[in-house]
Amino acid sequence: MRVRVEQTALPGIGVRHDMVTESGRRLGVVSHRSGRRDLVLYDPDDPDACSADIPLTDDEAEALADILGASLMLGQLSGLREQAAGLLTEQVAIPASSPYVNRQLGDTKARTRTGASIVAVLRDGEVNVSPAPSYRFIAGDVVVVVGTRHGLDAVTAIFADGDPDG
Repeated sequence: MRVRVEQTALPGIGVRHDMVTESGRRLGVVSHRSGRRDLVLYDPDDPDACSADIPLTDDEAEALADILGASLMLGQLSGLREQAAGLLTEQVAIPASSPYVNRQLGDTKARTRTGASIVAVLRDGEVNVSPAPSYRFIAGDVVVVVGTRHGLDAVTAIFADGDPDG
């Protein structure tokens, strides 16, 4: 379902973004020119009256966005899993002893050798989504792999000892 978000300029204040939920509740975010944000919940009986106004600091707004984004992403992944029975996602750490430390992603030939895809690499709290074949691994990187159980095990073996068959 596509949700319509209305944007309204608030002269001298900033901008307001409103939406109506599937259950009929109206909520919004007022972004002030000063940088402050307010989460606004409208009265269900009077859509022009505010029943709650919650000021959010930058950290709170970021945390709320992270919470909503993470739950949405998990829901989407769950839906994908239902659509593609047998498709799994796993995180595989690259040990210091891996033959692929200081080598490029393309050198692994992981997709060709295993049928599994490396869709992201986690490094120092950063997420590198859809890394290019030229992406160079370091010890401690964590690769996010999507594939069958056999494919995930084979990618783990590649990073452990270079052999997709264990």
